[in-house]
Amino acid sequence: QTLELLYEFLSLHQYNGLQLLINQRIKNRRELSQKVKQAISFVGDRPPEEPFDNFRFDLQILGFEPGWGNTASRVRETLEILDELIDSPNDAVLESFISRIPMIFRIVLVSIHGWFGQEGVLGRPDTGGQVVYVLDQARSLEKQLQEEFKLAGLDTLGVNPKVLILSRLIPNADGTRCNERLEKIYGTDNGWILRVPFREQNPNMTQNWISRFEIWPYLETYAIDAERELLAEFQGKPDLIVGNYSDGNLVAFLLARRLKVTQCNVAHALEKSKYLFSNLYWQDLDPQYHFSLQFTADLIAMNAANFIVSSTYQEIVGTADSVGQYESYACFTMPDLYHVVNGIELFSPKFNVVPPGVNEAVYFPYTRTEDRIQSNRERLEELLFTLDDPAQVFGKLEDPSKQILFSVARLDRIKNLTGLAECFGQSPELQERCNLILVAGKLRTEESNDTEEISEMQKLYGIIEQYNLYNKIRWLGVRLSKTDSGELYRVIGDHKGIFVQPALFEAFGLTILEAMVSGLPTFATQFGGPLEIIQDKVNGFYINPTNLEETAQKLLDFVSKHEQNPHYWDEISQRAIERVYTTYTWKIHTTRLLSLSKIYGFWNYTSKENREDMLRYLEALFYLIYKPRAQVLLEQHRDR
Repeated sequence: QTLELLYEFLSLHQYNGLQLLINQRIKNRRELSQKVKQAISFVGDRPPEEPFDNFRFDLQILGFEPGWGNTASRVRETLEILDELIDSPNDAVLESFISRIPMIFRIVLVSIHGWFGQEGVLGRPDTGGQVVYVLDQARSLEKQLQEEFKLAGLDTLGVNPKVLILSRLIPNADGTRCNERLEKIYGTDNGWILRVPFREQNPNMTQNWISRFEIWPYLETYAIDAERELLAEFQGKPDLIVGNYSDGNLVAFLLARRLKVTQCNVAHALEKSKYLFSNLYWQDLDPQYHFSLQFTADLIAMNAANFIVSSTYQEIVGTADSVGQYESYACFTMPDLYHVVNGIELFSPKFNVVPPGVNEAVYFPYTRTEDRIQSNRERLEELLFTLDDPAQVFGKLEDPSKQILFSVARLDRIKNLTGLAECFGQSPELQERCNLILVAGKLRTEESNDTEEISEMQKLYGIIEQYNLYNKIRWLGVRLSKTDSGELYRVIGDHKGIFVQPALFEAFGLTILEAMVSGLPTFATQFGGPLEIIQDKVNGFYINPTNLEETAQKLLDFVSKHEQNPHYWDEISQRAIERVYTTYTWKIHTTRLLSLSKIYGFWNYTSKENREDMLRYLEALFYLIYKPRAQVLLEQHRDR
C-alpha cells in the first residue's frame, strides 16, 4: 500500500504545468518498478557527467520527467535509491529518497505581530529576534532551494523558488516600510515581504501598531484576506506554510486548513511558560494579556501542525529543573474556562529540533579586519563611548578604559535589562572595574505606547538614579541597521568586552549566537535555550538572572582571570566562535527544514484521512471557545 501511495504521490508533481518525475506512460506501481530498472540501465551506459538535457527525451519515452538529477550519475543515484525503496522498503531509504526529489517550490513564512521590516524596526515593541530569524531563514531557504533545483536539473527549465514572508501592513508606519504591500528581501532573487492589513474596525486600532497580546480578534479575517493575496502572488497554492509565534501559527493553521498544504510551526517563545501560573490566574491577567485567547490558539495550532520545529530539546520537554514550553501545555487548568488533560503529545514524531543559524555575512569575528569598514567602526566606537547626544544616548563613561559589560535587547520585563542594571548597581566592585553599555531602543517614555516598555524605562531611570550610575553606564536609545548591529559586537570585541544576556527566560537566543560568533565571551541566562547553545565554562557561562549577587561574582571572577592571564579572554572568545560555526549555521538549518518539509508532506498525503477527526475537534475549539472570546475583545477595541 505504501508503494502504491508513493506512485500516486510521484505522479502528482508538477511546476506551473511542467510535469515532473513521472508521466502517464507509467500507469501503476508494477510498471514503475520495471521502468526504474530500465532507466538505471540506460543512464548507467552514459558518461557520468553528461548533462540531463542530452537524454531528457529518451527518459521521457520511458516515463520519466525532469527532477531526477542534472547529470547521468545524479539521475542514476536517485533512481537507484527509488529501486531499493521499491524492492525492500524501509524508513531510512524512504527518507533518503523523499529528501532528494523536488517537492517544495513556493514557501510562506507567517510572522504577523510587531513591525516586520528590514530597516528601522529592531528594538520597537514586539520586534526583535523573530524578525531577524525569519528574514535570514527566507534568504537561506531560497538559496538552498536554488542549489537543490540545480542538482535536480530544473534550473535550466525555468523552475525558480519563491519565498514570501506574510506579515501585517500597518498604515501609520512611523517612518518604516511597514505600510508597503510588497518589499523585496535584500539578498534574494525572488523573496518578498507581503503585507496584508487588518480589516478596518476602529481606525485608532487597525491603522496603528497593535500589541501581540491584543491581536487576536483580527486573525480569522486576516487569514481569509491573506489567502487571496497569496494565491495572486504565487499564481497558485504554496507548498509549505511555516507559522511563527502564537499568532502566526494560528494563521498558518487557518491557511493550511483551507489550502490543504503542509503546515510547520515555530513557537519562538510560548508565553505560558514565561508567566508563572498564568493559566491558574488567567482571569486576573486577561485584561492586559488575554491569555485565554493565546493559550487556546496555541493548543489549536500545535496540534494541527504537520510538524513542529524547535530550536532546542528543552523547549519541548524541559530539563530536570524546568518545565518545557510545550510540556506546559500537556496538562493544565484555566479555572471556569477549561481543563486540559492531554494538550499535546510531547513524544510525537512531529517534534524536531532544528536550531537556527546566524547571518555570516553580517555577524563574523572581530578579528576579520579585512571584512570590516573602517568608517563604520569609527562611527560606532564614537556612539558607544563618547558621543554626547541626548537624543540617542543617556549617561557617560568617566573611565572608558574599564572592561565593558554589554547587552542589547528590547525593554520588556522578560528580557530583564533592568535586572542587569540592578546587578551592576548593587556591586560596587563591578562598578569599580567595569562599565555597562545597554542598547535598548528608546530613551523617552513619551515615544512609546507599549505599557510594559514604558514601565521598564521608568524602572531603568530609577535604578541609575538610586545607585548613582550616571558616569558608569551608557544607555543607547537607537535602532541600528543590521550592518551596524554586526559591527557593534565587533567594536565591543576590539575592547575585550563581555556580552551579558540576562533574560528571565529565553526560548533560544539569537543575540547569544551573534555575540559568540563575533568573538565575545558570553554570559547568558540559565533559563531556556542558552543551556544548549553554551557549554558552561568552556565557550561561555551560565548565569541565574534572579540571583544578582551570584551573577556579579561570576562576572568579577572572569574579569579577574583575564587580568591575571591576558590570554584567557582570547581562549573563551575562540571557543565561542568555533561553537557557532560547527553547530549553528543557516545551511544546516535549511537543509534539515526542507528535508522535514518533504517527509511530512508525504506523510500528510498518505495519512490525511486519519487527521480529519482531530482537525474537526480543533475547529470546534476555534469556533466555540476562541472566536466568541475574540469577539468580546473586538468590541472593546471598537470603543478605544
